[in-house]
Amino acid sequence: MSAANPASDRAAWADDASDGEPTLFQVRLTPYRSLDQRGFLIVMAIVAGISFVCGTAFLLMGAWPVFGLFGLDVLAIWFAFRMNFRAARASEEITVTPSLVTIRQIAPDGRWREAQMNPLWTRLHRELHEDYGLQRLTLETRGQPVEVGSFLHTAQREELANGLALALSQAKRGVVRSSF
Repeated sequence: MSAANPASDRAAWADDASDGEPTLFQVRLTPYRSLDQRGFLIVMAIVAGISFVCGTAFLLMGAWPVFGLFGLDVLAIWFAFRMNFRAARASEEITVTPSLVTIRQIAPDGRWREAQMNPLWTRLHRELHEDYGLQRLTLETRGQPVEVGSFLHTAQREELANGLALALSQAKRGVVRSSF
């Protein structure tokens, strides 16, 4: 989860006054990737260098087709990393206010899907596995589930579930507004 801690996100966006309604919970989730562009270039340079040296050794021994196969290996590794970086462009934005739960899921290609739910009728479902922890987290209203945080690690998914559960319970209790 490249997003910041949901509790700190809640504090940062708690005074959303766009429609006069307080924001109970807001978070932007993105898949975690440990390798940035600079690291990718370093890894590819090392892989290409090793493949070139090994391919040259085979070329000098007379096995010239192997040299080309080493090039195909480098190309395959480059393609796999590019697909991984493309998948990292996915994200989810979840906002809970006293009258609306909004889930916006953005696919790697830029297409997005948005679900809006009434927090009074929204249920949080946790699919637990006794050995592996929280495996699936869904918000459901009117029999239509929306899975959230599917790309998160189990501990991060649990943290998200706790934040959503707290926000939904606050929305169901009602928000106390001061008359000052």
